[in-house]
Amino acid sequence: MPSKRIVPKELRVPEWFVSSFMMDRALEAVVRQIKRLDRRHDIPYLAGYSKNGRTIYIDRHMPKSFLFRGRRIKIHRFLILHEAVEKTLMDHLGSRYLHAHQIATRAEQAAVRASGISWYAYDRFMRIYVKRIGDARVTKVPRDLDLKPYQDEHDEKLLHRMAAALDKGPMPMGFRAYRVRDRRNARPPQ
Repeated sequence: MPSKRIVPKELRVPEWFVSSFMMDRALEAVVRQIKRLDRRHDIPYLAGYSKNGRTIYIDRHMPKSFLFRGRRIKIHRFLILHEAVEKTLMDHLGSRYLHAHQIATRAEQAAVRASGISWYAYDRFMRIYVKRIGDARVTKVPRDLDLKPYQDEHDEKLLHRMAAALDKGPMPMGFRAYRVRDRRNARPPQ
């Protein structure tokens, strides 16, 4: 008697559909892990995260969505994914910012494409809102913004402007602006 072989069932949908579905579920799982999304501050380079990773900051001037082929696309999900991946790689695996940023960008790109959005259109939209070194609009900085990315980029001018913005604003109990200046001057071990 011949043995019966179990043949795996083939899905009747294209592979990219399954991948898109799984990427969307993974994206939603990451978004659910973030305790707070804050859009009330000036965030250099578009988005950032708190020191403890529980808050993701998106720049207050950044629109919540953009128009792509007649659809309104909300962008916060993709930015949250990028920042969460970047923070995790830096804190838990000891990656340098530049490496963590590259990996996070690839994850963001995969999520954007899985949602049926052109990466070119998305990236072009995002680049409009990135605050560069010479941009004077960095005036309202969150107190607990993680400064590691800016330190790794050796962006001294930006760190100086961020410290000045913190000096101007009201200080919460126990906060000292000189700590930001000290962190700005601290160099990570090479």
